Amino acid sequence: MSDQIMKAVEAAANPKIPALQPGDSVSVHVKIKEGERERIQEFKGTVIRLRKGGNESSFTVRRVASNGIGVERTFLMRSPRLDKVVVERHNIVRRAQLYFMRERTGKSARLKQKFD
Repeated sequence: MSDQIMKAVEAAANPKIPALQPGDSVSVHVKIKEGERERIQEFKGTVIRLRKGGNESSFTVRRVASNGIGVERTFLMRSPRLDKVVVERHNIVRRAQLYFMRERTGKSARLKQKFD
C-alpha cells in the first residue's frame, strides 16, 4: 500500500537530462527567476558526485570560478528548473565520488578524456 502511495507522489523523470557519470564535463542550463522575468543561466563544470535514489536523486557539479575559487552546485535530477544538461566530454575516472578534486589546482586538476 505505502509503495503505491510513494509512486503516486514521485515526480516524473526529467527527459532533458542524459545519463551522467562522475567525471563528465557538463553544461547545466538552469531556469532562474528574477522578479517577474525568467532567464536561463549556464553552469559549466565537472560532475563530482551522483546520488541515486528515485525522487531525491541528484548530481553535484564543480567548477573553478575567478581567482581559483571552487564553486560546487547540487542539482536535483527530477527538477523542472533544469532546462537541459549537455555532456561535453566523458573523462576517465576510477572513483564514484571525486572529492579529491577539491584539493587539486592547475594541471593536476585535469582529467583524461575517454574516447569511446
